[in-house]
Amino acid sequence: MKPGTPALQSTRLLDQMRERIRYLHYSLSTEQVYLYWVRFFIRWSGRGGVMQHPRDMGTAQVEAFLSMLATERKVSASTHNQALSAVLFLYREVLGVELPWLNGIHRPAHQRRIPSVLTKDEVAGLLAQMDGPAALVAKLLYGTGMRLMEGMRLRIKDVDFDRHAIIVREAKGGKDRVVMLPRSLAPALRKQMLAARGQWEADRQAQRGGVEVPHALDVKYPKVGHSWGWFWMFPSPTLSVDPRSGVQRRHHLYEDRVQRALKKAVPLAGICKPVSVHTLRHSFATHLLQGGTDIRTVQELLGHSDVSTTMIYTHVIKVAAGGTASPLDALLA
Repeated sequence: MKPGTPALQSTRLLDQMRERIRYLHYSLSTEQVYLYWVRFFIRWSGRGGVMQHPRDMGTAQVEAFLSMLATERKVSASTHNQALSAVLFLYREVLGVELPWLNGIHRPAHQRRIPSVLTKDEVAGLLAQMDGPAALVAKLLYGTGMRLMEGMRLRIKDVDFDRHAIIVREAKGGKDRVVMLPRSLAPALRKQMLAARGQWEADRQAQRGGVEVPHALDVKYPKVGHSWGWFWMFPSPTLSVDPRSGVQRRHHLYEDRVQRALKKAVPLAGICKPVSVHTLRHSFATHLLQGGTDIRTVQELLGHSDVSTTMIYTHVIKVAAGGTASPLDALLA
């Protein structure tokens, strides 16, 4: 455990896990995933009828657990890494155990696959089959390269119509970045902002809880969550209870709504290749590179820390462009 880390107040292990995750400001989704895997690990260790505390287990049990996930459950490499990260967090951050065997456990190699990319005509056909807020979000994701949750969490204050820019806050890796605001999308976004304004005013009149804001800011400025600038660009039509604070407030639009709308639009557009919301981000990057945008600019727009991650899109372009002729073409000619 790192020096200066406050002592845990809870006595139950899972409560301690939750307390440390929240102290480190991990997202709710990470909290839920880590708790799931630690609970699974503890239950698995007691499969013989004798429940063991993780403090009494070591490298053999951890490696056996990970081996079970790979051989019996046949989980993917990313899921395998997710489970390992949760277990390592338990030992290092909660139990304060820093033993050599923790660093000796090997992570499964991440398989880098060529991303599925749509042509410009396919993107146009796909977007034409969508309507409502889901269609606007899909256009925004393709037009900016944002990830789904970056678009869902967009705040009013971070859309700059004058400079045609959008600030993506606390993206992957905790970094902020700036992306373009598509000029063709500005009128629709202004209309969406007016709809969000009406929802915000209704919440104010009903004296409902403000939207969620970063914890440190909420402590320093308790009313900031009620301000217009911090309101969601895509607010949910219904209220929900914050699972951490128990406060009833308005969340942003549920991401599954966009995913379902996209899934429904794919066959209607006559697209046979695998398509997810993230495919719009892949297509954004590929089309920019095809249009002559330098790779460093694309890297910054995507928020990649390493340009090698962005380089994957150049492989797609090389094949699609037909830069290297097949020997069969010369033979048949």
